[in-house]
Amino acid sequence: MRAALRNAAPRLRVLALRVGAQRGLLAGVDLAMALGDGDADVRREALALLARRDDADDPLDEVVARLGDADALVAEAAAFALGERPAPGAVAALARLARDHDDARCREAAVAALGSLGDPAGRDAVIAALDDRPSVRRRAVIALAAFEGPEVEAALARAHQDRDWQVRAAAAELDDDPPAP
Repeated sequence: MRAALRNAAPRLRVLALRVGAQRGLLAGVDLAMALGDGDADVRREALALLARRDDADDPLDEVVARLGDADALVAEAAAFALGERPAPGAVAALARLARDHDDARCREAAVAALGSLGDPAGRDAVIAALDDRPSVRRRAVIALAAFEGPEVEAALARAHQDRDWQVRAAAAELDDDPPAP
């Protein structure tokens, strides 16, 4: 399996990661190597596996670093993984991703991860996401469920008036008010 992790063919490296995970043979060092792989598919596979693991030797600092990956789908996968596996420095990095990334999928994944983590340091980025495109705004409303305070209440009140009916419906689900027509 470890030889296949170094194979020239990216598809074989992906398969080696899957087999290694199924058989419990992957170590943190294997995943760290895969996170630095030159192929985006290999990096995404490693992130998907890391999201489902809970080993102490997992390279979570490398997952945080992947939030800045040149491939948007890798950055999105890193955000998802960090929502499942909290890591030092993740909240600040996720907040930057939620605010600044060019790809809406990355911003949405970052907002979802911030909601999953529920760390108060991520609240402002989630609230700011209510000014993004509809898919990100919907995710932001759901993420607000993890936070409390007058700023959150004001953000939810604003979401009740959103131009997108799904954003209004999500806000209504949080406080059991019917959505505005």
